[in-house]
Amino acid sequence: MYFNSQDVKDALVINLSLRPSILTLFVLLTVPAFLAMVVVTYISNEKIARSNADQLVERFRTDAIQNIQHDFDPIKSLVRSAAVVGAAQPDFYSDNRSLRYLFSIIQHSEKIVSMYVGLADGSFRQARQIEPNVEVQSKLPPPEARYAFRWIDAPTPGTAPTDHYLFLDAQQKEIGKSEQVTAYDPRARMWYRMTQQAGGPFITDPDVFAALGLIGFTVGAPIFQEGKLLGIAAADITLDGLSDYLAERKISPGTLSYILDHQGRVIANSERTKTYTNYNGRVELQHITSLGNDVPAIAFSARPRDSEKLFSFSHDGRDYVASMTTLPSDFGKRWQLFVVTPLGDFTSAFDEQNKRLALFGAIAILLQICIIYFLSSVVSAPLERLALKVTKIQNFEGYDLPSLQSPIREVEVLARAIDTLDSAVKSFAAFVPVGLVRQLLDSDQKLVLGGHSRFLTIFFSDLEAFSTMSEEVPSQELLSRVSAYLGVVTHAVNMEHGTIDKFIGDGVMAFWGAPALLEDHAQRSCFAALRIREGMKELNAGWEAAGAKPLNVRMGIHSDAVLVGNIGSKERMSYTVMGDGVNIAARLEGINKEYGTRICISHTVFKEAGERLCVRPVDDVTVKGRRSKVPIYELVGAYGIGREFEPDEVTVRLCDLTRKAYTALVAEDYVLALSRYQEIAAEYPDDPVARTMAKRLAAIDPSRLVSLQMSR
Repeated sequence: MYFNSQDVKDALVINLSLRPSILTLFVLLTVPAFLAMVVVTYISNEKIARSNADQLVERFRTDAIQNIQHDFDPIKSLVRSAAVVGAAQPDFYSDNRSLRYLFSIIQHSEKIVSMYVGLADGSFRQARQIEPNVEVQSKLPPPEARYAFRWIDAPTPGTAPTDHYLFLDAQQKEIGKSEQVTAYDPRARMWYRMTQQAGGPFITDPDVFAALGLIGFTVGAPIFQEGKLLGIAAADITLDGLSDYLAERKISPGTLSYILDHQGRVIANSERTKTYTNYNGRVELQHITSLGNDVPAIAFSARPRDSEKLFSFSHDGRDYVASMTTLPSDFGKRWQLFVVTPLGDFTSAFDEQNKRLALFGAIAILLQICIIYFLSSVVSAPLERLALKVTKIQNFEGYDLPSLQSPIREVEVLARAIDTLDSAVKSFAAFVPVGLVRQLLDSDQKLVLGGHSRFLTIFFSDLEAFSTMSEEVPSQELLSRVSAYLGVVTHAVNMEHGTIDKFIGDGVMAFWGAPALLEDHAQRSCFAALRIREGMKELNAGWEAAGAKPLNVRMGIHSDAVLVGNIGSKERMSYTVMGDGVNIAARLEGINKEYGTRICISHTVFKEAGERLCVRPVDDVTVKGRRSKVPIYELVGAYGIGREFEPDEVTVRLCDLTRKAYTALVAEDYVLALSRYQEIAAEYPDDPVARTMAKRLAAIDPSRLVSLQMSR
């Protein structure tokens, strides 16, 4: 066997990837037990270290999330309780008797800076902590002050409200007062508006409390009575303890842990570094990727987008385990616990042992490579030739390639399989689409030119006014909508075991009863047509909702003896049907346009499957090539394939009335036929068949109608 220059190049390329693979395979199969011990020990140590790291990370994130929830849940419960009190006693927060109650709430947790209620009338009551070094109303509070009661009564027209402060010491004794005119309106504050908008308990974004200069959040709950908003109860809390919690509970010396908001901005961190700034009284949090540390930034970028499972990554030659966990939805904020742990913190004890084992293993592998290299070449050479043959087959160049003989049994089996593949590709290349070839093979039909006569059912479908629509609709949208329609047709035909013959622009030709025999081919073709009708209803509903025009499908079905088989040449074949029956089916599809129908079937189809179908006679029409007229029917429903396909009472009555009118028409009682069609049109004004037939009969001269009646 000779190779040209390109073949040699291809063989060399394959050799570079194939031979090392074979060599590696032989090494893995023949390496001594010592190498197995090295690998098993190394993998075992790695698994133990990673398992420990995963367990610790999992335990830490579970405990941390629970701790955060335990910090916030009692506070949220207290705020909700305050809202319940306000709802039960609407006037409770309107005077200062509520201040002691608010003060009792801030004593429940050291994290609560203040507790307050803003009412819908603009009044405000607050119990809060006091920082002696922070001014209140432009002056320092009494040195011993630790708490304060604050209240603002509801403003009256023409009078500015007064902001009152009553300072308390650590024993809650009154030690001073302060008051001044204020423009403070709780209804205009962010905590009030956001909680009102949420309509339930709400946690604000991080903010700076002007009273103490601390970062924190506000937990708010609305006060409703009979659906009316009376006000908002809220508590300010600090998060200073979160960073301490993360720093004191590190998984390992190199572990980094953060609490992030839903945008990845840092709320707390285990390094206790300041990650926020107070910019004109507004908190600006640093993003996790802008902390100046590459590790959390890379970990954040490598996190899975749709999972909260542990994930791994590498940076600067070090492996890390990380997790990103979102707090439960009932917490009220989309916070995330982000943990990054260097795997080296857990594997350092095994590193030296692994290095020694790896050294001995490498020496053993080198000895084996020297022996196996020669053996691998014996296998790789024939495989390279087989790979070249496969490439030619893939490019449809695999004709007349000689078979490969090899003393190695597995290679010989592979060579025979590739020869089989060569034959299969030749067969597949002769038929398009591949799905049709598969049907032919499954039915044991020989792939040769020729055919035979068989009684089967032919189906045609087409889109109404497609040419007009193609001029109005953009090409991409038109292609998308036609593809959706063809998808509905294909799915329905496949469900009923039909064969798609070809797509003719916006039309489809299919048939039933070949290559596999079907006793109920006429019935299945009608069922497929009804499925297409229902499928197009769904498509049109979506298009009409989007403001687009619907697509109306016309279908024609006929059963007849036709020629079916492989038509074409040896190089290109087409499995199709030919004959007068095909023309009749196509004519029936076009007849729909004349009578305004959607599914038109022939009398032959009705005879084959009428017991399962709901049809009504339309007319007797002349078909090219036939002397006698062909009775045609409109298919409106079917029984036994689904409730959505069964006709309703209105449709059944329409069919009965049409059948009576048609009977008079066939009996040539044109006066009676006209009268009955007119009655149908009056009862069913949207029925196109009745209108068409009535218009046709009415166009006949009355005197001629009488003469025709008398001659009959």
